[in-house]
Amino acid sequence: MSVLAANGHVIVCKEVNHNQLPSSSSGHHLPVPRSYGFDTVARKLTSSSRTPFLKAEAFWPDVSRPTSIEMEPITDCDQFDQILKQAQELSQPIVVDWMAAWCRKCIYLKPKLEKLAAEFDSKLKFYCVDVNKVPQALVKRGNVTKMPTIQVWKDGEMKEEVIGGHKAWLVIEEVREMIRKYV
Repeated sequence: MSVLAANGHVIVCKEVNHNQLPSSSSGHHLPVPRSYGFDTVARKLTSSSRTPFLKAEAFWPDVSRPTSIEMEPITDCDQFDQILKQAQELSQPIVVDWMAAWCRKCIYLKPKLEKLAAEFDSKLKFYCVDVNKVPQALVKRGNVTKMPTIQVWKDGEMKEEVIGGHKAWLVIEEVREMIRKYV
């Protein structure tokens, strides 16, 4: 049995026999009465005891890594060229999310892509382009006709894209697979 605590930590509890307990255990093992209620009387159990134990473990997420990273907006062709040049010098791909402020799927997908950006934090950078706020020359350069469109660029050219008009979790999985090909 496992329980997800309100703060996002996972607490796992399971019943084990006394002889299954490790001899030098650092966890907490609690005697459990047969009724699985709370035992108000503390008992010292011996190795011959047949009373089951409840073993509890907790897992905390790695707080040293961010859970999401905001995508940097691209506003014009010159900035896009500079980003591509820098990525080429570092031999890293970049991910560009072509979106529009009025597009519901784009709005829904953006925080999920920012979580994905945290997953690949040290390997590549994520950028977003609002197609209504940039020159159309930039949109044509990306060869974008539908939104949201998520592209991987490497060595100054677009390598692969996912057009995200379907379910967000499917889009994220497709983008994750696409990224893994170039990282």
